[in-house]
Amino acid sequence: MKGINRLASFIKADHRYVYLGTSAIAALGLAFSQRNPTPLSFLASTGVFQDCLWVILWAWLVVSAAALVTKLIHWNGYRETSPFASERCRRGARLGSYVVVAIAAIFFIDRCVMSFIDLVQVSIVSDSNPSDFLSSLVYMTYKSGDFFIRGIEITIALATFGTVIAFFLALLFVFLRTQTFDRVDNDLVRFFKSIGRGFATVYSTVVRGTPMMVQGLLIYYAGFTVLRGMGFETAQANQIWSTFTAGLVTISLNSTAYMMEVLRGGIESIPRGQYEAAQVLGYTKAQTFFKIILPQMVKRVIPAVTNEVITLVKDTSLASVIGTVEMFTRAKQIVASPNTPGMLALVAAGVFYYVFNYVVAFAMEKWEQVTADMNFTSRGIFALRRRAIEHLKL
Repeated sequence: MKGINRLASFIKADHRYVYLGTSAIAALGLAFSQRNPTPLSFLASTGVFQDCLWVILWAWLVVSAAALVTKLIHWNGYRETSPFASERCRRGARLGSYVVVAIAAIFFIDRCVMSFIDLVQVSIVSDSNPSDFLSSLVYMTYKSGDFFIRGIEITIALATFGTVIAFFLALLFVFLRTQTFDRVDNDLVRFFKSIGRGFATVYSTVVRGTPMMVQGLLIYYAGFTVLRGMGFETAQANQIWSTFTAGLVTISLNSTAYMMEVLRGGIESIPRGQYEAAQVLGYTKAQTFFKIILPQMVKRVIPAVTNEVITLVKDTSLASVIGTVEMFTRAKQIVASPNTPGMLALVAAGVFYYVFNYVVAFAMEKWEQVTADMNFTSRGIFALRRRAIEHLKL
């Protein structure tokens, strides 16, 4: 009911620049009317009715031009001297503008929408790729749409699961990488801390220093070789260690190294004095990290994490080197098959990557705004102050 009232008030309102706006719409309607009608056109057979609509649009342009000339001649006293400024004329112009919009919409539906429907009907029954771009796009969508969508699903799965796995692995590795020796640590604890920190450092250096394609090939064939050595047949090994699984492992392990460095940079950006203050106030290392360091780190690393997630989405195309049939591979297969629209499939793949990465960047930006509104940076500092006040009370 509220929407109907708003529409009614809009129709009754005295809109400014009604001639200028609707004259542009009338010009568009005339442009639509000049397009050749298709067999599905419902105006082509009306004859006189179509001509009447065409005349009304031209008449509106003439009236709008007259109103503009009158406005220029009587610039200062337009409301007092121009007949177009009278209440009756303005009411008629408002109602006439709705008629013009309706006629332009009729021509748009008849010439553009019905033309597109006719193009779709012709394209889907074609035996070969049409020559024009739009028909070729419809032809590819109809012939290869399901095939392409399956590739998109695999790409989204690789990117989503790869990001989640990489993030939690990065938390584990950054924990190992940032270990420091305490005076209370015995030799065994120092030994394990050294091993963990050294392993995380070597892992980061090796993964970031070698191409992802090489890593994918090594991981895929290493897993396949291990399964064959355990007595599995080739078909069973391929089923257990599929190209999708190997691609997911490759993408996750590769992104872990980069995300670990991002998180490490966020942790090391926190002043050392906060660690020492937390230790003096009796916080354990786990409490220090989750209550003081993590809230401040989150906001600082979101831009870098966003960049890494976008890179991971694009890197899913590299999984094709081991036979993972993701979206880019599907696009190449469509291009290579006969009677397909050439490079159009690759363009569609590029558009999908852009749209998907735009959604990722938009979501991460909203997350950054949420963390700013929640004032995560102050949370860690307030936790220290609260514990200090409790100690003073004691």
